[in-house]
Amino acid sequence: MIYINAMRVPTRAAPEFDSGDYTAQLPVVRALQTMEWFRFRSSVTFFAGENGSGKSTLLEALAVCAGMNAEGGSRNYNFATNRTESGLHKWLSIARSERERDSYFLRAESFYNAASYIDQLDEIGAAAPPIKGSYGGKSLHAQSHGESFLALVQNRLNCGLYILDEPEAALSPTRQMTLLVEMDRLVRAGSQLVIATHSPILLSFPGAEIYELTGDEISLTPYTETTHYQITRRFLNDTQHMLRLLGLEEEST
Repeated sequence: MIYINAMRVPTRAAPEFDSGDYTAQLPVVRALQTMEWFRFRSSVTFFAGENGSGKSTLLEALAVCAGMNAEGGSRNYNFATNRTESGLHKWLSIARSERERDSYFLRAESFYNAASYIDQLDEIGAAAPPIKGSYGGKSLHAQSHGESFLALVQNRLNCGLYILDEPEAALSPTRQMTLLVEMDRLVRAGSQLVIATHSPILLSFPGAEIYELTGDEISLTPYTETTHYQITRRFLNDTQHMLRLLGLEEEST
């Protein structure tokens, strides 16, 4: 299922965007400005690229445009630990094929804040039954970082638009494979997933479209041709050679 089928950033944005917002200089923004529309054509879309390419900023803007909280959560989350979101959401336009029944923005770097917000609402009895029931019945803070991520995915997410920013951040390789299985469940239930990741494990998801950000280009890239796959494969196939290239040769005794 595809709920958001396109997005765009105007080539000639408002003056304050061009001169006063750092996001105008991000590679992903410059790449999007060369397109009339960027089109989502798969239920799972990955954005991959180096740090600083703008993946997280783009997903934040996409989430806000779709009505979600900038620090994570659903449309009903209304908290702000620190207003650091960019202004990109003001200039990003999205086109929908239809309205999703549910939505959630999982943002790895601020997931702690979202978990605290849930606990605060439950402490004051803001909802009945308690909100943590939708996350497996246990406070997310009472679990490890990785366990809490999976508790969210396995219990809270079902059928909707889900934007995941570096969901692998707290997950071991084994748990990343667990996440692949959960992603398949979500797609079969009628979900759309938009994911920013560095994980070659997650990028392997069958049928996903992978867009790699290199320089000022955003390119649809086959899995085995992505930089993350190529570098990981080279490292694992010839670890000692790669360590020597990094100047980390073992000293002889």
